[in-house]
Amino acid sequence: MHVARLSLHDFRSYADVDVELEPGVTAFVGRNGQGKTNLVEAVDYLSRLSSHRVATDAPLIRAGTEQAIVRAAVVREGRTAVLEVELNPGRANRARINRSPLSRTRDLAGIVRTVVFSPEDLALVKGDPGGRRRFLDDLLVLRTPRYSGLIADHERVLKQRNTLLKTLYAARGSSREAALATLAVWDDHLVATGTELLAARLALSADLAPYVGKAYEAVARGASRDDARIEYQPTVPEPTPEAFRAELERRQSDEIGRGVTLVGPHRDDLLLTLGPGDDERLPVRGYASHGESWSFALALRLASYDLLRADGDDPILILDDVFAELDSERRVQLAALVAGAEQVLVTAAVVDDVPAELSGVTFHVAAGEVTRGRPA
Repeated sequence: MHVARLSLHDFRSYADVDVELEPGVTAFVGRNGQGKTNLVEAVDYLSRLSSHRVATDAPLIRAGTEQAIVRAAVVREGRTAVLEVELNPGRANRARINRSPLSRTRDLAGIVRTVVFSPEDLALVKGDPGGRRRFLDDLLVLRTPRYSGLIADHERVLKQRNTLLKTLYAARGSSREAALATLAVWDDHLVATGTELLAARLALSADLAPYVGKAYEAVARGASRDDARIEYQPTVPEPTPEAFRAELERRQSDEIGRGVTLVGPHRDDLLLTLGPGDDERLPVRGYASHGESWSFALALRLASYDLLRADGDDPILILDDVFAELDSERRVQLAALVAGAEQVLVTAAVVDDVPAELSGVTFHVAAGEVTRGRPA
């Protein structure tokens, strides 16, 4: 799979831009703030229907406009399809395939598969659990697009249940009894969506784990594939409705007192550890050096890429300003590992940041203009 043409209208800094792309490596080179990352962000948005840089769609709309359009001609096994998403902050987004509207925008997710390496990846290992949960959910949707609906349903249920818990704290008498009866209904919904999402994340973590060890061995100096491990840590002891419901009952008074749901996939974490043996393992967060943290972050992305390839598709690899963050040895190692991908999109401030192993087509990006050829 590769993107053959990318067209943007009022997306980020671009009023209109149209870029023809090829399989292999394409580098977008330009000083910071010129718009090179906006191009690869648009490709990734088509994949996940969200940005790897911001949490909402509003910053993706060009200043002074109300709507943005991302359109790409995507080639898969010799056949071309045109995918399009219309971003409408405050209103429903709309999606089309070959100009035919989709009834649900989320049905576009997962048709294009991307794996993004970016400076923000360091937060995967050093940051809060929310980033690791998003990492798993994004990968779930890329592997099985129907999970997009499940995740959306779970978030909707969670929001409604949290609102109810806040009112329960102050409720008295008959109003409290009515609220508790309503809570039981939302418990049913939470158990249904939460159990399925928990089971999916556990299965994904098990599938991903051996690839993480292999990738860490490839990017870290002197490491073995047993050094890096991942382990899903749930708030429910096992992925069954009975276990989920029992934990909700056990924590109900705590939840009412705090006005928030304390049980479910939204409170889980993906534990990342390093060490040669079980007795010597330590969490990456808080204990790993800067270099070890970067190696683990790269290993998570490489493992995602290898897992998706094992499913039968070559994802589009996006390396967004990542080489400027790495020492020379890790640059060469990463470049060698991804050079054989069907399509690699690279952004860099200067040409010299792109390793020789990733030589290919170069575009110069300056002041919103995208010109084929190396910068003068």
